[in-house]
Amino acid sequence: MIILKNDKEIDLMRKAGRTLAEALLLVESKIKPGITTAELDRIAEEFITKQGGKPSFKGLYGFPSALCISINEQVVHGFPSSYKLQEGDIISIDCGVFLDGFHSDAARTFPVGEISEISKKLIDVTEKSFFKGIEKAVEGNRLTDISYEIQRYVEQNGFSVVRDYVGHGIGKAVHEDPEVPNFGRPGRGPRLSSGMVLAIEPMVNVGTWRVKTLDDDWTVVTADGMKSAHYENTVAILPNGPEILTLIK
Repeated sequence: MIILKNDKEIDLMRKAGRTLAEALLLVESKIKPGITTAELDRIAEEFITKQGGKPSFKGLYGFPSALCISINEQVVHGFPSSYKLQEGDIISIDCGVFLDGFHSDAARTFPVGEISEISKKLIDVTEKSFFKGIEKAVEGNRLTDISYEIQRYVEQNGFSVVRDYVGHGIGKAVHEDPEVPNFGRPGRGPRLSSGMVLAIEPMVNVGTWRVKTLDDDWTVVTADGMKSAHYENTVAILPNGPEILTLIK
């Protein structure tokens, strides 16, 4: 069941979204060769807690940390650890904030120092595919109009879209209906209407779209070992168009 949010609820989600956006900017400022991913997780959790929020992911389905941190060929759901970032890595940070009864959810992929040209293109295309998708996130369109635009842009640029993991509705729960795939034919799924709030999150691979899960039962990696990037925002469908709740302009 898709849960529509009223104006007051969307206003609360704006607050959760802004706190998350600020947390991601803080984490980005700390990314450099030599810092551990566990330290980035500590920084994010401390900031979120000081703002009166809670990390949405910590404890969710048993996940142990505030951040999902995925390095290079890791797609999603990587654990923070003692791993020290190295020059040339790319790091995907996925985070949620629970504040005043509502969740926000966003992800970014960042470079660590100087990275390869293909990694730069991957990060850029992944981010731009999100913005291509939300051009279709308007009342009256179908859900997969968003999906189709994301896939088309990614594949035009020579990359592939992960099929096994998708975006989702969000609100009082982290994961609500509907699922929001990043691929597929347009004109399918529910009609978009004012009050829907969606976490739209392209996951894009350099090589094959296929993925596998490691023995920890959490960390998802590309099947061919090539790099992956992730870009996500919480987006409200409003009468005057989509509003990104997790981006500080």
